[in-house]
Amino acid sequence: MLQRHSGQEGVVLLEKSELTAGSTWHAAGLTTTFHGAVNIKKIHYYSVNMYAELARETGQEIGLHLPGSIRLATTPSRVDEMKYQMSRHGCHEAPQCLLTPQQVKELVPIANVDNILMGLYTAGDGHVDPYSLTQAIAKGARRYGAVILQGVGVTGLTLREDGKWVVTTTAGDILAHRIVNAAGFWAKEVAKLAGSDLPLVPNHHQYLVTSTVPEVKALKREIPVLRHLEGSFYLRMERDGLLIGPYESESSMKQCEDWMWNGVPKGFGKELFQPDLDRMEPHLEVAMELVPCFAEANIQSVVNGPITYTPDVLPLVGPDIIPNMWLAAGFGYGIIHGGGIGKYLADWIMKGEPPFELTECDPLRFGSWTSNEYVLAKARESYGMNNALTFPHEERYAGRPTSRVSGAHDILESRGACMQIHSGWEQPAWFASPGETPQYCPSFRRTNWHEAVGREVNLVMTSAGIIDLTPFAKIIVEGPQAAAFVHYVTANRVPQVGRTVITHLLSPTGRVYAELTVTRTSDNTFLVITGSGVELHDLRWLKEQARLEDWKVSFTNVTEDLGCLSVAGPNSREILASLSPAFKEDFPFFSCKEVTLAGVKTTALRLSYTGELGWELYHPRSHTAGLYQALHHHGHQFGVGDFGTLALNVLRLEKGFKMWGAEMNMDTTIIDAGLMNFVDMNKGEFVGRGALQELLKQRPRRRLVQVKIDSADVDPNGDETVWLCGKAVGNTTSGCFSYHLGQPLAYVYLPPHLAVPGTQVQVELLGELESGTVLPEPPVLTHIARAQQHKP
Repeated sequence: MLQRHSGQEGVVLLEKSELTAGSTWHAAGLTTTFHGAVNIKKIHYYSVNMYAELARETGQEIGLHLPGSIRLATTPSRVDEMKYQMSRHGCHEAPQCLLTPQQVKELVPIANVDNILMGLYTAGDGHVDPYSLTQAIAKGARRYGAVILQGVGVTGLTLREDGKWVVTTTAGDILAHRIVNAAGFWAKEVAKLAGSDLPLVPNHHQYLVTSTVPEVKALKREIPVLRHLEGSFYLRMERDGLLIGPYESESSMKQCEDWMWNGVPKGFGKELFQPDLDRMEPHLEVAMELVPCFAEANIQSVVNGPITYTPDVLPLVGPDIIPNMWLAAGFGYGIIHGGGIGKYLADWIMKGEPPFELTECDPLRFGSWTSNEYVLAKARESYGMNNALTFPHEERYAGRPTSRVSGAHDILESRGACMQIHSGWEQPAWFASPGETPQYCPSFRRTNWHEAVGREVNLVMTSAGIIDLTPFAKIIVEGPQAAAFVHYVTANRVPQVGRTVITHLLSPTGRVYAELTVTRTSDNTFLVITGSGVELHDLRWLKEQARLEDWKVSFTNVTEDLGCLSVAGPNSREILASLSPAFKEDFPFFSCKEVTLAGVKTTALRLSYTGELGWELYHPRSHTAGLYQALHHHGHQFGVGDFGTLALNVLRLEKGFKMWGAEMNMDTTIIDAGLMNFVDMNKGEFVGRGALQELLKQRPRRRLVQVKIDSADVDPNGDETVWLCGKAVGNTTSGCFSYHLGQPLAYVYLPPHLAVPGTQVQVELLGELESGTVLPEPPVLTHIARAQQHKP
C-alpha cells in the first residue's frame, strides 16, 4: 500500500498530455483476482487490495465496486477448464469457488441460467473508475515526493557511458539513473528513441453502455460482473444500466496497423474510433439470451478505443537488455495489473532482484525473430481468442513458422513430427506413426499422443533416439577474466578445459535465477547453454553482473548460429562411433570434445537430460539436416528413432531430474529445490553465497519430493493443489504419466513432516482429489546408477 512506499527519491513522471490520456480514460475499469497464470494472480490480488485502501489513504474516492465476478461455463469443456483452474488455486489467497446454475441465479436474478452448466465465482472482484483511480495514485505519489510533469513530452533518450540516461524533453534535459518506459501505446516509439523496439500493436476494443434498465434499477444489490466465455464478452452494471464489452472474433476485430508502421498520429490522446455495432452483434445476441432485459434496453453510448497488445496478450514487465532501461508496457488489462506491477517493478529496482517469478511477462521473451508481421498476426489471434478454451500443452498457429526453424525442420515434419513453438522455434513434441495424424487433440485428460510418447520413452530406454534441441540458448563467454567471472556469478565449481558442469545463477537472496550448462572450451572461453525461453533473460543477468563489477569479459549470443541434435539411449555410443573414432575412445561423463561427424565440425558434450547414455552435438545450424540424416542412416542398424520434448519430460521426471521454471525459479531457493549438490560452498565468494550460509542455519519450510498419483485419465502438469485433511499443504511443480509406474508422477513441494516416503496426500486433478504417495527415490535409476548397481 502507499504507506509502505519503497523510499526512492527523485522520481519524476513525464506525461506528454494529461493523466489518463491514452487507453486509461476509456477503459471499462474491471478488476479481478482471477488469472490462469499462477503468479499473475499475485499481481491482481495486490492491485485489488491496494485499490481498496486508496480512498482512505489519499482522501480521493475512486468509484470502487466489489460485487464479485462470475465466469460462466455453457459447455462440458468449459466445465473441465474451470475445474482445471480450481485445481491450481488452492494455495492462493484470493477466494474462489464453483457455482451451480441455481447459485448463479441467486447472485444474478436478471440472468437466464437455462444454458449455464457452472460458474466460477471470485469474490471481491468488480470495477473501478479509471480516471479517479489514476488521480488517487498520483495524489499519493506526490505526497511521498514524486514529481509529475504534465504536458512534457520525451523527444530523445541517450545512454551515457556511466549507465545514466539523458532524457531530452520538450521542457529540457533530465539526467536519470534509470528510466521506466510505461508509455502505453506510445511505448514502441519511446523504445525507438533508445535504439530498441517493442512487439506492440494497439487493437480496437469496444463496449457499450445502456440507459436505465427497469429490471436493473429494481435490483436490491449490484450483481457480480459476468463473463460469458463462449459469447466472449463481459457484462456489468453501470449505475441503473448495463455495460457490455465483447472481444470480437479474429476475423472481425480491427487493429491500428498503421500505428505500428508509422507511429501514433500526432496529437492523439483522448480520441475514440468510430463505433461498429455490426462487429458487436454476434456477442450482443448472446448477451440478450443471458440477460433478457438487455434486449429491450436503449444504447446510450458506444466506446471504441485503442488497447495495446503484445503477441501473447501478457505485458512487458522488467528490465530491458539495455542498461537501466525498464519496461511496463503492453497491458491489455492495465487497470487490474497497475497496482501489482508497480509494486513488482519497485521491488526489483530497489532490491536488485525480482520479488517472485514472472518470466511469462519478461520483456525479453521476444527477440529479433519477432517481426512486425508476427506481432500483428499473434495480437489479432490473442484478441480474437481472448475467451477461448485454454488447454494444457496448447498450440496456437498464427504467425508460424518464424525465421527460427531448425535446419532439419522439413525432414522432421516429413517423419511425423508434431511441432510445438518454443521462443519462436519449431520443435518436435512427439512423432506420429504412419497412419496417425501429427496433431494434438486438445483435452484436459490423457489425449492422442499418449501412446506415441510411450513408444518414444521405450525407444530411448532400450535402443536410441534422436531429438532436435536446437532451441537451446547458446552463449559464448570469453575474455581475460572469463574464468573469474564464471566463478563469481555461478554457484558450482568452474570446469576445467574440456569439461562441463551444471550450475546455477543465484540471486543475492539465494533464489534460483537460472540453471546453466557451462562447458570450458579453452582457458578463457566458455560455452553456456540455457533454456530456449530464457535466452535473453539469462544473457541480461550475465551482462548486468559484468557491467556492475566492470569484468573484462564479452558475450556472444550464438543461439541462431548453432544447431543441436542429441542422441540418447544404450546404443548411442555405437551410432556415434560409426561416424567418428572419438566415440570409441574414452569419453567421460560431463566431458567435451571437438569432433567431425559426417563432415560437420561438432562440439560433442557427453550428457543427456534423459538420464540415459547420450551426447549433445552442437554444430553450425546450416548443417543440421545433413547431420540428422547421417545419424539416422548410420543408426538404422542400431534401431535408432525419433523422440520429442514430451518423452524427454517423462524421461527426466522418471530419473528425478529437476527443471528450471518448474522445480526451481525465483520462487524457490536452491536449498528448497534440493540442489545443494550443484553448489560449491568452499570455492570462495559468489553471488548468493552469503544468503545460503544464513539459510543453511535454518530448518527448511518445505521439501521437494516425488509423488505417484492414482488417477485413471488425468495427468498433472504443475501448480495443482495438494491437500491433506481438507487443508492445502503444497503444490505440484511438474508432472507426467510415468510409463514405468503405469500411473501419473509429479514433483511436489510439501512441509518437511509430510515429505517422508510413504506419506499419503491428495492431489487435485480436474476437480477430483486423487490419492498420492510420496516416493523414497525416483522410480527409474539413471544409466550410470544402473551400471554401478550391476558391478560385481
